[in-house]
Amino acid sequence: MKYLLVLLSLSLFAQTNMKEIYRFTTQTKVNEWRIVNDGVMGGISKSSLLLSDSGHGQFAGQVSLANNGGFASIQLNKTIKLRDENKFIVLRVKGDGKAYEFRLKGEISQSESYVHQFTTSGEWENIKLPLSEFYPQFFGRKLNRPNFNFKSIEQLSFLIANKQEEDFKLLIDWIALE
Repeated sequence: MKYLLVLLSLSLFAQTNMKEIYRFTTQTKVNEWRIVNDGVMGGISKSSLLLSDSGHGQFAGQVSLANNGGFASIQLNKTIKLRDENKFIVLRVKGDGKAYEFRLKGEISQSESYVHQFTTSGEWENIKLPLSEFYPQFFGRKLNRPNFNFKSIEQLSFLIANKQEEDFKLLIDWIALE
């Protein structure tokens, strides 16, 4: 069944101008992703990134507001060259009906991240996020700077921070450019 799903998604990439930039598989080394939770600021939220039996990334845990906390995230440092025709990030995910953020950094040394929020439906879905709508943010505050306009991406992140205590689970199949 997993083999059939991989073939279907490869067919999707062949039929569109999408370019896969990351895919979780049963061979994925999840330790290339880094977990960054609110513990960096004294919070006690917990999260993990595991591989599901079917080879999807499973970002899950519990967000706590204790000790001024309130977020959990995973980050991947990966250099991805962008072309002028790349207008969207496409995420193949299955969430829990909660809101998440997908974040980018054009340069790894940047203190700010470029953020786009998305809400999951509880079903597998392709979520299309316009690169031009990723806005700069630093410590939860929107910055008065231009939106994402870099020639490459050097870091990808998923983050949950809904200003409430909650359990969460987000399955990730792949990330692509369109």
